[in-house]
Amino acid sequence: MSSEFDGTEFVDSDLQAARKSSYASASPFAAPGSRAPSREEVDYKVGETQQKLAELKRAQEELERERASLEETRRRQMEFQTGRQEMLLNLTRGVGLLEEAEFNARRDAEQMAKSLVEMRDALSKVETVHEEAWTKENFNVELTRALTIIENARMEWNTARLKFPVLSNTPKDEGADLPRSDAAAAASPFGARSFGELCKFGLALTWPLAVIGLLTLGILLAVLLSR
Repeated sequence: MSSEFDGTEFVDSDLQAARKSSYASASPFAAPGSRAPSREEVDYKVGETQQKLAELKRAQEELERERASLEETRRRQMEFQTGRQEMLLNLTRGVGLLEEAEFNARRDAEQMAKSLVEMRDALSKVETVHEEAWTKENFNVELTRALTIIENARMEWNTARLKFPVLSNTPKDEGADLPRSDAAAAASPFGARSFGELCKFGLALTWPLAVIGLLTLGILLAVLLSR
């Protein structure tokens, strides 16, 4: 008994699969993922990429501006901290120095006021001495009293000079009223001397050198003649 007919026994499955693959690749209705991109698609991709690059550039510029702003803020913060520390040190030191100077100035002012009162008192006592009112009977007593007043005034004056150097300073414009020729003569030790005096003065300065030179010359001549 013969078996039933099976149509699949004479079909080459590998050949059919290869034909289907070639047909799918050649067909215009192939799947989008398996065909080459068109020009429109490439242009679209290029435009999309350029747009993304522009967005990235704008984002980079924004980040650069933000970074610059942050750096400026950091610089200002550092400047603030440095300036604050500097001013704290300077002002603290300045306050201490000024307080000390103020204390010294106040103390000097108090001492100056006290010395001023004592000097005025000594001046009034010196002014009360009138020797024309002395008589033979009270001469020795009045002279002793006057010398005591003068000595006390001198002590007060010397004490004030030691405390306040301004009392010992020479006035700056002491020679301002002198004529220019007198000032030049006072400044130069030879300005007021005559020619003869200058010659004598020069001879007095140079004669030791002349004597030494003559002695040296004589010794040299004696040595030469002895040869």
